[in-house]
Amino acid sequence: MAFDVERVRQIADRVAASSGLEVVEIEFLGRGKARMLRVFLDKPAAHADSTVADSAEEGSTAGDAVHSAVQAGVTHEDCANFSREFGTILDVEDAVPGGSYTLEVSSPGLDRKLTKAADFSRFVGCRVKLMTRQPVNNNRYFEGRLESFHDGRLTLDLSVASKKSRKKMGAAADQRIEIEFANVEKANLVPEI
Repeated sequence: MAFDVERVRQIADRVAASSGLEVVEIEFLGRGKARMLRVFLDKPAAHADSTVADSAEEGSTAGDAVHSAVQAGVTHEDCANFSREFGTILDVEDAVPGGSYTLEVSSPGLDRKLTKAADFSRFVGCRVKLMTRQPVNNNRYFEGRLESFHDGRLTLDLSVASKKSRKKMGAAADQRIEIEFANVEKANLVPEI
């Protein structure tokens, strides 16, 4: 019996929802006795939206509110509770056949991947780094502040990019650019500390 990532994802989603969490990503790595199942959890977008609203009411800027929402993520206790419940269900249902494996549960980190349209909507106002499938203005690598996301298009302000990224982007570094969501190959948040 092969590993069924969709079945494991359904179990993870069910357990996470019961704890007020969301599953960001699942990875199954390795072979034999060195197998590892990684689950990355975060607070759902509704929690981040309420954090943004609460911060905005207190007179913070939108950027501060979004930054607070990013940092209001999953706790160590959330991960430990999820791990106990999820691991028990996986073992009872034999959802990871083939012997032993290591279960690792954590937050997606400050530089979390952005994979779904909802991720881009949630993190408007944050700095992101992304690579496109097809070149946009003769470039595939971009870093900037995500100004907006709607109708399947995201707008980046490239003027806030790091020196290294500005060099890669060339003349485009001081402008705004629109990119189709379908053209985004990979994207990550850029931590602002």
